[in-house]
Amino acid sequence: METFDLSNHSHRRYNILTGEWVQVSPHRAKRPWQGQQEEGNAELRPQHDPTCYLCAGNTRSNGEVNPDYTGTYSFVNDFASLTSDFEGEGFEKGLMKAKSEKGLCKVICFSPRHDLTIPELEINEIKEVVDLWVKECNELSQLDYINHIQIFENKGSIMGCSNPHPHGQIWAQESVPVEPVKKALHFKNHYDKTGSSLLSDYLKEESEADERIIFENEHFIVLVPFWAVWPYETMIVPKRKMAQITEMSEGEKAAFAEAIQQLTIKYDNLFETSFPYSSGIHQAPFDGGEHAEWHWHMSFYPPLLRSATVKKFMVGYEMFGNPQRDITPEQAAKTLQALSNVHYKAQLA
Repeated sequence: METFDLSNHSHRRYNILTGEWVQVSPHRAKRPWQGQQEEGNAELRPQHDPTCYLCAGNTRSNGEVNPDYTGTYSFVNDFASLTSDFEGEGFEKGLMKAKSEKGLCKVICFSPRHDLTIPELEINEIKEVVDLWVKECNELSQLDYINHIQIFENKGSIMGCSNPHPHGQIWAQESVPVEPVKKALHFKNHYDKTGSSLLSDYLKEESEADERIIFENEHFIVLVPFWAVWPYETMIVPKRKMAQITEMSEGEKAAFAEAIQQLTIKYDNLFETSFPYSSGIHQAPFDGGEHAEWHWHMSFYPPLLRSATVKKFMVGYEMFGNPQRDITPEQAAKTLQALSNVHYKAQLA
């Protein structure tokens, strides 16, 4: 009988932020793959596409014309999932219940360049994106019905991105959604017991272990979480406890931009492809409360597993039991750590 080993034997890992578990099965990474493979995404795009709804100066589907923007640009989504143009509270009949949900959705164009993505931008250009996120949070939080602001990006067609122009979204709404509610509970429980931030304490342990950290600068740590679900899942965490991104100093915003750039360059370098992912920032509600327990952070959930064409699917046991992964977070971190900090396209130039 072998002695249990995290790197070789099946086990479960606990997510301190949500209270959920992930099944880790490192021995399964050795199995042959004859399943679904995605098409490559090596298409060459022009700097400006006259048919793109997001490019500068172009007409969108609703007839509005984008300005000739030269940096970042935001506008209210023409096909918003959340609106506020209605009255009423919802519906309830027996066991069937619905509640009205008011909100506002914005599109955030990262660059006028149609052919670039986040890892191909300069740090100062990514800093402009960060500045716009902060500006939008400050403005949207002034609306009396807004209590939660979700910043996110779906990168790549296999993540459901409908337009290749570099962009993300912001959804601002009345209610706090399910995922941040889970995290708020665990943040508060830890804060009430210890008087310190859950993620601050976790960062101390990660720094001591020094196994899963991918990048670090003066203000931020980028790591593969101990409880990661997706093959190359990562998290960017500020070293200083802050409830919301609006609390960042100018130096912290620049450091955040550097952390995003360095991580996404490594992602692209992993399989020398424009690496797909869904990323999002979880921060405290914008409901006027202090939320001393909160520590905002940004998570990246990329689906690629073995190559640029093999995607990790959540099916079967993962849908009916709990999430499962085949490579350990430590193996994923070791792979990412070894990658160059220079984008593979720049290396070929």
